[in-house]
Amino acid sequence: MKTMLVKAILVFLLIIISGKYAAQSSNFKTKNPYYSRTVTTPLHVSNAEWKKILSPELYQVAREGATETAFTGKYDEFDQRGTYYCAVCGNALFLSTSKFATTCGWPSFYQPVRTNSVKYRKDTSHNMVRAEVLCGRCDSHLGHMFDDGPKPTGKRFCMNSVCLDFVPNSKSPAKSLK
Repeated sequence: MKTMLVKAILVFLLIIISGKYAAQSSNFKTKNPYYSRTVTTPLHVSNAEWKKILSPELYQVAREGATETAFTGKYDEFDQRGTYYCAVCGNALFLSTSKFATTCGWPSFYQPVRTNSVKYRKDTSHNMVRAEVLCGRCDSHLGHMFDDGPKPTGKRFCMNSVCLDFVPNSKSPAKSLK
């Protein structure tokens, strides 16, 4: 009798937990068939296809390498626990624990969530040499990396907010980094 009661309780808890996660995931809707927060397989999608799927602002920055205006991005002074994902494909990019306050006007991180989350390409535009940061899954332009960040890496990944999706760890309120 006790075994049946324990089994019934476990089934009940599984139903509640699975319903909770289904409700959370159903809150996020996208028309992008390539977007996944779990798949890490590299994508090979043409810019013509991305242009049909992405908003004009996201397409311009992520696929054409534009930069959003400093101090205008939603994550510039944002400080909440969670994970930042590529807004184009859903690839995990940065943890909030690697985010730090800067005065550069864009959200900055000192390391990606995993080594292959991002790729680098030499950028010699604007009469300077810097490292362009691309999504490791879809090759979208995210921003640039500089060697003036804090320890432990000394790197500053200066990212465009429009290229980031944020998923909080909990329902704790967001606060300013100032």
